[in-house]
Amino acid sequence: MAGGRGERFWPMSRRRTPKQLLPIVGDDSLIAQTIARVEGVVPFSNVFVITNAEYADAVAEVCPLLRRENIISEPEGRDTAAAVGLGGVLAQMADPAASLAVLPSDHVIHDTVAFKNVLTKAFEAAESGDWLVTIGIKPEFPATGYGYIHRGELRMTPGNLQVFDVRGFVEKPKLEVAKEYVESGEYFWNAGMFVWSAQAFFSAFEKYAPDIADGLTRISRELERGVRIADVLGEHYHTLRKISIDFALMEKADNVLTIPATFDWDDVGSWQSLERHLPKDEAGNITRGNAIVLDGVGNIVTGSGRHLVCVMGIDDCIVVHTDDVTMICPKSKAQDIKRLVKQVASNPLWSDRV
Repeated sequence: MAGGRGERFWPMSRRRTPKQLLPIVGDDSLIAQTIARVEGVVPFSNVFVITNAEYADAVAEVCPLLRRENIISEPEGRDTAAAVGLGGVLAQMADPAASLAVLPSDHVIHDTVAFKNVLTKAFEAAESGDWLVTIGIKPEFPATGYGYIHRGELRMTPGNLQVFDVRGFVEKPKLEVAKEYVESGEYFWNAGMFVWSAQAFFSAFEKYAPDIADGLTRISRELERGVRIADVLGEHYHTLRKISIDFALMEKADNVLTIPATFDWDDVGSWQSLERHLPKDEAGNITRGNAIVLDGVGNIVTGSGRHLVCVMGIDDCIVVHTDDVTMICPKSKAQDIKRLVKQVASNPLWSDRV
């Protein structure tokens, strides 16, 4: 899934070059890292990217391992249930007995060996019965910005990993509740990574979201007739109800399992998340590109091109310079960057810079 905007990484992340297309952490784009991470578990020929039509060419450019026809353009964003459903249609058309993994394109995972092991075992669990499997992340702190998975009893032990029943899902809790979840040891962060057979997936859609199932069936029938996918989606995609896969399916289903991740994970949701991945100087500053910090502590400074960014005598700030925008804000305001983007977009003199 590669349709997000990543506005909290503005001005580096833009309308035409969102976060997943950028090397936020590492030398390759986040989506290229995601695709490379499945090597040896899923053939690259079986990897599909569901993205906004506006991003399709850019995805092809940064993902040379992908076949161009495997980059699918949504004519409009319809949330994750539609995107995941479309991926399921494509997988089932390739093989009626297919199993598929659903992975966001903008996460950071360094331990690829552990990731591949968990993904392989998640496929085994999903193929052992009529199961919808989600990968849970052991919480490192009481986050209020993530959804949580409440695990139940141990269901199976594929290899060296455990798979649990899921008692339920909880949307972004308040801090005190999140603390209780972490202390209990019974909750995982919901990272939006799922594995299931196409058959189990569509059976769940027919049971819990029959209107979406009907729309996906129409799309499937048209594609099987040989109609171009762009024409099919142009005619039918807008009819799919705009809802997340969690609300449409996962929170209603009674055949959900979770397998705890043994790998590191970060959704790099804001500029501050770079502090968890990039080296710092003795004063805790992070610099990227042409950037210098003097007499400053705890800053994140990013330069672009030959332009030199010099920061002196300030602490705990984010400074980002691109070819056409310079943004400066305290780290305490990082979560408000989306408000800034909205204001920039509302001004016709600046709107093309969003």
